[in-house]
Amino acid sequence: MAISSRDLTNALVDALKQELDGLVQRGVRMTGNATSSIVLVKGELNQEERAGGELLAGNDGAALRAALTRLGWPPEDCCCLAAVAGEGETGHAAADTGELLPAEVFREALEALDPEAVVLLDNTAAHAMREAYGDALAQIEQFDEAMLKPGLVAHVLGRRVLALDGFEASLASPREKQRMWAYLKQLPPLGAPY
Repeated sequence: MAISSRDLTNALVDALKQELDGLVQRGVRMTGNATSSIVLVKGELNQEERAGGELLAGNDGAALRAALTRLGWPPEDCCCLAAVAGEGETGHAAADTGELLPAEVFREALEALDPEAVVLLDNTAAHAMREAYGDALAQIEQFDEAMLKPGLVAHVLGRRVLALDGFEASLASPREKQRMWAYLKQLPPLGAPY
């Protein structure tokens, strides 16, 4: 008996949901479209986010969505992943202390999301990426790219990775906002703009 494409799709969706639910139980915090082709990684959470609020629900999220839409990313095509742990099955609210997700859990989460592009919004997020993907980054010949220097696009296991050094803080300065925009312009979607 052949399996229908609808049954296959439902099975794949169920498998992804189970995998993501398992990650949440281990302290992974994420919001948005889990099948997105771009993932925004935030490590320096603001007060509302530390208290359990939605990631990128403030001015930083609005600015990022506007910038990505302007570059051609579909507005609904965005997922945010916290580089710091949230409350998992242990009930430990690690996000309040800024404790990084364990490297293997961060990597498992990013692999489950399987984006085409990753934007590291701050230095904590870049540190988490270096910890989790050190083996892959060591293969990059250019030292600054391998170290995820802000503003450089690194190719890590087939993904484009762009580090920013404090997107949320940059919103207070027109000059810093322009610098972030210049960095983000290097990461248009690979397909046709929407």
